[in-house]
Amino acid sequence: MKADGSIDKYKARLVIKGYKQKEGLDYFDTYSPVTRINSIRMILAIAALRNLEVHQMDVKTAFLNGNLDEEICMEQLEGFVAPRKERKVCKLVKSLYGLKQAPK
Repeated sequence: MKADGSIDKYKARLVIKGYKQKEGLDYFDTYSPVTRINSIRMILAIAALRNLEVHQMDVKTAFLNGNLDEEICMEQLEGFVAPRKERKVCKLVKSLYGLKQAPK
């Protein structure tokens, strides 16, 4: 949104129907390697106070760079179905939003 309240740009996110996954079949464990910005600020403040060295890691893209241990397929998106390939599916190589194990 712009300062005057009008729309600046639209954003889209591809989300998987993760609710159709079955524990033990489509995924085994789930956890989240990301943290809140307040925690990062606190750690940086403590490091600055104690003159410690801090090593950087990429937290922003950790969610979308998760590797999948299982083979997971998704239906083609509505409105983006390839002509004459309506029955084909997309095989996921990396994790996407909506999967139960996505934050892994």
